[in-house]
Amino acid sequence: MSYHFDESKKAFAEAQAVIPGGVNSPVRAFKAVGEVPVFVEHGDKAHITDIEGQTYVDFVCSWGPLILGHRHPKVVQAISDALAHGTTFGMPTLLETKMAELICELVPSVDMVRMVSSGTEATMSALRLARGYTHKDKIVKFEGCYHGHSDQLLINAGSGAMTFGVPSSPGVPADVAKETLVAKFNDLDSVKAIFDANPGEIAAVIVEPIPGNMGLILPEEGFLEGLRKITEENGAVLIFDEVISGFRASAGGAQKVFGVMPDLTCLGKIIGGGLPVGAFGGKKEIMECLSPAGHVYQAGTLSGNPLAMSAGYAALSVLKEENPYDALDALGKKLAAGLKALAEKHSVAVTINQFGSLMTVFFTDQPVHGYSDATTSDTEKFAKFFSVMLENGVHLPPSQFECWFLSTAHTQEDIDKALEAADKAFEAVGKM
Repeated sequence: MSYHFDESKKAFAEAQAVIPGGVNSPVRAFKAVGEVPVFVEHGDKAHITDIEGQTYVDFVCSWGPLILGHRHPKVVQAISDALAHGTTFGMPTLLETKMAELICELVPSVDMVRMVSSGTEATMSALRLARGYTHKDKIVKFEGCYHGHSDQLLINAGSGAMTFGVPSSPGVPADVAKETLVAKFNDLDSVKAIFDANPGEIAAVIVEPIPGNMGLILPEEGFLEGLRKITEENGAVLIFDEVISGFRASAGGAQKVFGVMPDLTCLGKIIGGGLPVGAFGGKKEIMECLSPAGHVYQAGTLSGNPLAMSAGYAALSVLKEENPYDALDALGKKLAAGLKALAEKHSVAVTINQFGSLMTVFFTDQPVHGYSDATTSDTEKFAKFFSVMLENGVHLPPSQFECWFLSTAHTQEDIDKALEAADKAFEAVGKM
C-alpha cells in the first residue's frame, strides 16, 4: 500500500487558520520531522486510522495513557455507564473515594491523593504544596526533564521545548525562573552542589524517576537513593513525577520497581484511562496541608469528574488483575533487539534505551544517560527514519526526544510489521 496524506494536508491548512500552529499541543505539528501531521479518525487496539482510511501500528498511544490500547472494552463500558448518569457535577461522588483508595493501595508512598485534570496541574500543585509545607521557595529540577508547562518548571525542559531547541520559554518571568535550580540527571554531585550553595532555601526536588521527555533515560544505580538521602538531610520534599512512569513501570510506578519512596508523587496519563486527568499524593502529614484541611490552596471544577474516574478506575483495575508488565517488557525487548539488528545491518549507529513498555531509539553512537548525551543524536537521521516508517504504516512519536509506547494490545504481528518497516527506514538512513 502506498500511503498518501492529501486529506491531512488539507485539514492541517484549515486548522492553522483557527488554531495556533494548527495543533493544540506543539509536538503534534510534526515540525521536527518535516512532515504534515496525521489527522486521526479512529483507533482500535494497537492501531489508528487516519481521515483517508489508512491504518498504522500506533507506538504513540496518545503519549502514554493507552497502555491497554485503543477502546479497551472494559474502559469503554465504564465510560458509557458513567455517562448515563451525567458528565460532571462539581460535587463529591462515591467514585472519587473508590479511585483514591485504589491509587493509595497500589502506589507505595501515597497515603492520600488529590485528583486534578492534567499532569501540569499535578506538578504545579505538588510544588506549591511542598513550598507551603516547608516554608521555603526554591526548587531543584533536572535538565531535560519536563514536568508540564507551568512557569516554574519550564526551565531547561525536555520534550517539545527540547525538540524545538527552546530550553525555556518567553513569558516566564525572571523572578519566577530564579527560584528554579537545575541539576544534571544521574549526577548526584550536581545536586549536592546546589544544596551547598543554597542552604536552608530549597523546598523540593522534583524528578522523573524514569525520564521520558528527552527520550527514555534510565536512572543509574544509587541515583534515586542518593536523592532520597540528600532531601532527607536538608529538609526538602522529594517529588517523583510519575505522570509517565506511573502504572507503566509497574502497577506501583517506578518507586515500587526501584524501592525508593518519595514524599509526593505526581500521576496522570494512565489513571484517566484515556480521558484528561492528573493527581498528586503522598504522605498524610504533607497532604493535609491542602485546603480545606490546611491552608495551601488548590481547586478545580472538573477535578475527579465521573467520566475520568470511571475510565481510570477501569484501566487500573485491569492492570491490577492482569499484571501485564512482564509480557510488555518481553515484547519491548523483542522490538528493541530487532531494531538494533537492523540498524547494524545497514551500518546506522543507534543507541536504544528500553524499559518495559517504554523505548527510545537515539541516532547516536554513544550511550545515553542524560540530557547532554541525548543531544548528540542526529535529528535529521531520525526525521528520515520517521518518514519512512510512516510511509510504511508505522506511527511513531514525531520527535527524537520522546518515548515510544507499547500497549497490551500490541501483538507479535504488530512487532513484525514495525521491523519490516524499520528495515526500509534504516536502509534509507544508511544512504544519507
